[in-house]
Amino acid sequence: MAESKVKAILDWPEPRKVRDIQSFLGFANFYRRFIHNYSEIVLPLTRLTRKGVPWNFNQHCWDSFNALKKAFTSAPILHHWEPDRQITVETDTSDYAIAGILSVTTESGELHPIVFHSRTLSGAELKYDTHDKELLAIFECFKTWRHYLEGSRTPIDVVTDHKNLEYFSTTKLLTRRQARWSEFLSQFNLVI
Repeated sequence: MAESKVKAILDWPEPRKVRDIQSFLGFANFYRRFIHNYSEIVLPLTRLTRKGVPWNFNQHCWDSFNALKKAFTSAPILHHWEPDRQITVETDTSDYAIAGILSVTTESGELHPIVFHSRTLSGAELKYDTHDKELLAIFECFKTWRHYLEGSRTPIDVVTDHKNLEYFSTTKLLTRRQARWSEFLSQFNLVI
């Protein structure tokens, strides 16, 4: 990012009203795919922009505001897409957001990120159990990055912190939601 833009971000004044937060988030949203866990970082700020929520820019919001500014100045250098390289999709969920990283393994054996994805969970998704939230993160990342992942020449490594998903492809009893996700994921050459 240009030096002048980085300086503008670092010097961004503390938000004093909802319009200030909307302006900052509007700018930041353009760069969301370059910031890991973007949705989780901005959650306290986006909650303040909801209709009917009283203005309370507390320490949690201040920390979120500063974390986002810091993420702009220390964002990782993204690698260009190389379809012949080993592909890795790393996913994670929290109680209120999902996130993923699409990476390739370089000749030196290092993992380099290509793109990030994150979003907050909807009202219904917040009620999912941990297994379904983790599976949703995988489904969402594959849906978002389909143009990268379809027709991969090598098996796509899927890394998740939920061990039970290793057996997902061999499970016989699935809910309708899981069956839909399973059907979609079956078109990819993936290994969890």
